[in-house]
Amino acid sequence: MATRTLPARVALVTGAGRNIGRAIALALARDGAKVAVNVRASLGEGQSVVDEIAALGGEALLVQADVTRRGDVDAMLVAVTARFGALDILVNNAAVRHEAGFADLSYADWREAFDVTVDGAFHCTQAAFSWLCKSPAGAVINIGGMTASTGAANRAHVVAAKAALAGLTRALAHEFAPHGVTVNCVSPGMMDTARARPAPKHHASHAPLLGRRGHPDEIAGAVLWLAGDGARFTTGQTIHVNGGAYLGG
Repeated sequence: MATRTLPARVALVTGAGRNIGRAIALALARDGAKVAVNVRASLGEGQSVVDEIAALGGEALLVQADVTRRGDVDAMLVAVTARFGALDILVNNAAVRHEAGFADLSYADWREAFDVTVDGAFHCTQAAFSWLCKSPAGAVINIGGMTASTGAANRAHVVAAKAALAGLTRALAHEFAPHGVTVNCVSPGMMDTARARPAPKHHASHAPLLGRRGHPDEIAGAVLWLAGDGARFTTGQTIHVNGGAYLGG
């Protein structure tokens, strides 16, 4: 493996079977972290990530859990800490991103976006609290989204949930600070990822200044920095990684 910057640290990445979550898990492993790879149902994809990490010479654990269910989350934390004896880095990546016009948006779909994105982060972070506070370099990294800042049609549920996640990030930064734990949010822009559905319509109206979509590895790079020693004085922040499609605070 390459030079390791996260020796002896343990990370849990939710929604890690594909795309951004997969890239984050692999990046953390390459830098020396032991990684718990969470999936809800796609066990094959999750196992593929675990196998990739093993091929790199790293150590990983596949943990199946629905982050909207507290019982699942508590059991996941037990499994992770029983295997690795610690938890230093939590990446809340699981999310719902499908499109629907507001007039036709069902309450079930609205609720699902919050259940996965916000409630999932709540459950995982609260369940991990005591372990993160024991860490000499605890870090919570939430994965937000550019439309939480720009807005977008046909994504009211997603935009509102991601905006709530950014607010939760700022609130938790205050509560975790006395324990030396940082809490930050990485906000990806338009990404070149595999999709089961067509690209969101707002992609047509937001052109990155750099002239291309981002790659999941570029989001993973921001997460890796926030998880490392170089970001120990950074907390409560939203880091935008969008190629210049949105320029804001």
